[in-house]
Amino acid sequence: MSSAPRAAEAPVTPVAEPPSAPIRGTRHEALWLTTLGFFGGFAGVSIFGPMVPKFTDLLGLTPFEAGLLAAIPSLTGSLLRIPFGAAVDRLGGKRPFLVLLLLTNVGVAGFLLLLRTSYPAQMSGTYPLLLLLGVLIGCGIATFSVGIGQVSYWFPKNDQGGALGIYAGLGNTSPGLSTLALPLAVGTLGILTAYSIWFVVLLAITVVFALLAQDAPWFQLRARGVTARPDELRLLGGSELTPRGSALAGLLHAAGIPATWALVFFYFLSFGGFLAFTTWLPTYWHAMFGLALGQAGLVTAIFSLLTAFVRAPGGLLSDRLSIRYALPLNFLLMLAGTLVLAFSGTFWLSLGATVAIGLGMGLQNAIVFKLLPSYIPDAVGGASGWVGGLGALGGFVIPPAMGIATGLIGGHQGYALGFLPFAALTVAAFPVITWLGRWSARHHAGPV
Repeated sequence: MSSAPRAAEAPVTPVAEPPSAPIRGTRHEALWLTTLGFFGGFAGVSIFGPMVPKFTDLLGLTPFEAGLLAAIPSLTGSLLRIPFGAAVDRLGGKRPFLVLLLLTNVGVAGFLLLLRTSYPAQMSGTYPLLLLLGVLIGCGIATFSVGIGQVSYWFPKNDQGGALGIYAGLGNTSPGLSTLALPLAVGTLGILTAYSIWFVVLLAITVVFALLAQDAPWFQLRARGVTARPDELRLLGGSELTPRGSALAGLLHAAGIPATWALVFFYFLSFGGFLAFTTWLPTYWHAMFGLALGQAGLVTAIFSLLTAFVRAPGGLLSDRLSIRYALPLNFLLMLAGTLVLAFSGTFWLSLGATVAIGLGMGLQNAIVFKLLPSYIPDAVGGASGWVGGLGALGGFVIPPAMGIATGLIGGHQGYALGFLPFAALTVAAFPVITWLGRWSARHHAGPV
């Protein structure tokens, strides 16, 4: 097991075609198509969140069961990020991405069928089926790690922070917009019509991606039996990064670098926390302050959209500024906001606390994937699978934990104090930051 990343080795096979061999697509086309696909797939994280209060009432769910239902798409989306993210190193980005989008379409179609046949009078006993549909719908969330590899293999290293920030930032607006729009659409059009419109949009995005998306130049050349040096790949419109050749090799190599696991933990808190808060906040606002479903969705959307939008400028800044102090400062902002949220009984103070948390999470999300290619340059797909997959698992683990704490404390105040488990996890990040800095100095790894 290696302790530091190895530099990518230049291929030894001679180039079989001139470097000017035509490449289908451009890096900017790839960025926008991948962002569009992720936007469509990622809406699955919020399909249940805004509706959990309704399902809780209809099915008589406990706080733990409600938290599990809200989080179940994140479980699938998190675990599948690992193999599908690693598969990019072997297959390129288009095929794994498209498979996940198709599975998401199947899940949404099944959800629509359930609503047509059972909602609301015959929902009794449908909780297990809702969980199963959540598993399928969560496949769209897993597109994230595939897209990270796709964008990274298209863009040069010194432009990856901005490109990944745009990809993740705009794609991450999907839960916020869905959390905002779905309850409002349900209230005006009815639940079946609202979710039918969302399904049509998802299907259209899937078709556009299938028709227009292209793999990065390295994978196009390999399909022709051609190899090229990193500098030639860049001239052809791609990245100088080259994969190790297999999904398993990429996963094993990334797993052997200790910094990978620090990034996993950071992402568990920042992005997993983002998923958790997006799915849990509608229930919190409804139970703590008595907000109606549409109002709870609107307030949650403020948090979700802010976290998403700040990721793009955060990524651009990470290309130009030192991030030595950014990691601890962002976690400090998240911790302070969570503690205020836990002990506040005032709506406006609680809303301000979620804004602070969202800023910290959004900036931290951008930094983590800027760091990743620096630590694991020759297994970006495998590393993005570990970080994106296990990190996003926080979206599944944290809501039930907050639900358990809420149930144990009881009452309205329990929904506020239920955020304390997340605050405790955030405190644990500070010693990990210290360790990562020392490891980087010893092994001359990571950004300067």
